[in-house]
Amino acid sequence: MELGVGMFGDNHYDMNGKPGDAGQRIRELIEEIKLMDEVGLDFYGIGEHHRPDYAVSSPETILAAAATITKHIKLGSAVSVLSSADPVKLYQSFATIDLISNGRAELVAGRGSFIESFPLFGYNLDNYDDLFEEKLDLLLKINNQNPITWEGKFRPALTDQLILPRAVNDHLNIWVAVGGTPESVLRAGRHGLPVIFAIIGGNPAQFKPLFEYHKKVYDHFGHEKAKFQVGVHMHAFFGEGSKQIADDYYPVYSTQMDRVGRSRGWPPFQRHQYDTGRGKNGHLIIGDANESIDKILQMQELFGLTRFSAHMDVGGPSHLSLMKSIEIFGTKIAPKVREALKK
Repeated sequence: MELGVGMFGDNHYDMNGKPGDAGQRIRELIEEIKLMDEVGLDFYGIGEHHRPDYAVSSPETILAAAATITKHIKLGSAVSVLSSADPVKLYQSFATIDLISNGRAELVAGRGSFIESFPLFGYNLDNYDDLFEEKLDLLLKINNQNPITWEGKFRPALTDQLILPRAVNDHLNIWVAVGGTPESVLRAGRHGLPVIFAIIGGNPAQFKPLFEYHKKVYDHFGHEKAKFQVGVHMHAFFGEGSKQIADDYYPVYSTQMDRVGRSRGWPPFQRHQYDTGRGKNGHLIIGDANESIDKILQMQELFGLTRFSAHMDVGGPSHLSLMKSIEIFGTKIAPKVREALKK
């Protein structure tokens, strides 16, 4: 099972609730990715957002910079909002990262949990599902053939058009990120794509039917069993002491939950929700190395994972605490998880 980190590039906030300097946060991100590579984590993903609480609107720019200072770690988006992007340009950008990094780039496509990119780039939310379906079809065709002839509803047609540059070995690794809808699982399974499930609430066991459905659809369409991949993306943060890290991180985490929740009509986030989430049947992996190892292994056993992604910058914790969390993940948690899975 691959172990890595997903981030959204959450901005730090001051005592008055004002977001910090995006440039500083981006420079910190590059340092954090470098450390992930040094401590032996397998992959890194960065999200795309167009809001003041996040510093990153262009994952491919961050990943291109990271490609020049890392040697081994896979570099991907988490996610690229495919519905409001041009698949041609998106492929070209990630193929370029793949060339810079010598084959370490990944593109994780999703519909996005926020909608700001749709009006920003001139798309109608009424076409939310159709846009993703059509653009995923085009992206996969670009990845599998060149030149390409293609026609759709939302983009000008392509006629015997070369798409350049090409990724290393003329193949770009493409994942699909899903929340909890059977339709998304069906789409990914039909195309034979690896899926990463975002489990950011409730009891993870409730997602098991979706994992089983994905595997069933994947097998039904005759895709190679050896290439089957599935992962989870879960809010996580690691420290030296369970209670200490939980107490220190709670104000940061709860403030971000309320910040997002205000735009979605959520009630204020409560400490009991946080503590329940950190429990055995919860969706949060926040604590010391030992309990985090146990919970990651629990997720692997429950779902048959090939990838676990720790989303560890929710709310914009300090750079120093993120570096510590990354260090613990790479030097204390990951080796023990790998060792347990070999038995």
